Amino acid sequence: CSGLTSITIPSSVTSIGEHAFYGCSGLTSITIPSSVTSIGAHAFWGCSGLTSITIPSSVTSIEKYVFSGCSGLTSITIPSSVTSIGAYAFSGCSVTSITIPSSVTSIGAYAFYGCSVTSITIPSSVTSIGGSAFDGCSGLTSITIPSSVTSIGEGAFEGCSGLTSITIPSSVTSIGAHAFEGCSGLT
Repeated sequence: CSGLTSITIPSSVTSIGEHAFYGCSGLTSITIPSSVTSIGAHAFWGCSGLTSITIPSSVTSIEKYVFSGCSGLTSITIPSSVTSIGAYAFSGCSVTSITIPSSVTSIGAYAFYGCSVTSITIPSSVTSIGGSAFDGCSGLTSITIPSSVTSIGEGAFEGCSGLTSITIPSSVTSIGAHAFEGCSGLT
């Protein structure tokens, strides 16, 4: 439905199914009511016209590919109710800064792959950083890995050429292959 520019979801809706607004490239705004408790995988995939979105505090997890390919998305608020961020959740977004709430315990593979993000805070609740989670985030200049993290996935920070320094805490027991490959700015 590429011609769809706006939609109002009534408060009677409790869940948004998988692929619900998949490829709705003309959609410029959407309000998700607080009655919604789950948003299915790929729900807003390829909604390149969306510039901002607010996820209600009733949502507990961000499923895989939910906002993947939303290239126009520059602003997003993740509520403190969210405990997990799925694979490819925000890949290809234009978000420059994002705050991950302290309720989140895991960041999925490719979650922020190729994002325009320049700053991000990983809370001390996170125990694992998925493979290629920040792969290709060349604008990322600094990141702090909290001491709660025990594993850094394969290619987690691959191609993050803007990073100049990074501290790996002693809590980390495994670093995946290519985790920091192409981090040419690291000194």
